[in-house]
Amino acid sequence: MEKSRVLIIGGTGYIGRHIVRASLEQGHPTFVLLRPDIGLNIDKLQMLLSFKAQGACLVEASLDDHAGLVVAVSQVDVVISAIAGGNHNLLLQHKIVKAIKEAGNIKRFLPSEFGMDPSRMQHALEPGRVIFDEKMELRRTIEEANIPHTYISANCVASKFCANLCQMRTLLPPKKKVRVYGKGNVKAIFVDENDVATYTIKSIDDPRTLNKTIYIKPQENILTQNEVVAKWENLSKNVLEKVHIPADELLASMKGADLFHQIGVGHFYHIFYEGCLTNFDIGMKELKLLGCTRRFSTHAWMST
Repeated sequence: MEKSRVLIIGGTGYIGRHIVRASLEQGHPTFVLLRPDIGLNIDKLQMLLSFKAQGACLVEASLDDHAGLVVAVSQVDVVISAIAGGNHNLLLQHKIVKAIKEAGNIKRFLPSEFGMDPSRMQHALEPGRVIFDEKMELRRTIEEANIPHTYISANCVASKFCANLCQMRTLLPPKKKVRVYGKGNVKAIFVDENDVATYTIKSIDDPRTLNKTIYIKPQENILTQNEVVAKWENLSKNVLEKVHIPADELLASMKGADLFHQIGVGHFYHIFYEGCLTNFDIGMKELKLLGCTRRFSTHAWMST
């Protein structure tokens, strides 16, 4: 079967760069949006040139250039957005939807999600709730426009949650003390970003994923924070002092904090106290096993 041509918007972002590589590795004709305003960002320019050397086609266009965006979209079959959240950036994707609608040729659109399923986060705390609300607003726009789509729910990116033992605002593991949320026994799901990218690309030509939500749930990576910490202690041969943080203490830390910290606290509360990633059933009648990736024997499940 001929592989779909893929346009990736946000290809130099954290998840986007992995999606570009996965698309190339799986043999898809891969197009990456090159914004004219990239300017003096040498790192991003070098990354784009690296993608080009690997076979990607760089397409110069901007979300603020509707005509150019329509031309870019018209060259492919699938559009994947990996635009980062925050500062209402997710709302920029409405411009992508408008271009897709005008082009009229797109077989699948994957908007930027790759985290918690926003349809299950209507109760989320402010100010972090705005991210989920924006994603749901975009979903409604996509579906009202009858654009074929797939939503990817990838839970916690492992490199940002496991390497630091689930500590906020750090990338390195603690040396002496580790903050444990509550009793540390709530299950969460940690997914390697390469696996996120692999399943994202695997989904685009699979008819079973059309107009569905894919939940990426590696069975061996469904762990409590205590289990994550224990794995590190076993590897490092260093036992850490556990400082247990009650829910009210975590939530109180939002007062007077910067917006980034407030959003992080809210998300950590939902993940490690409420168990928002694992406290629901998808429904066996709607589940289909897609396969395994290289790293974690990752199973992806999809739901209507």
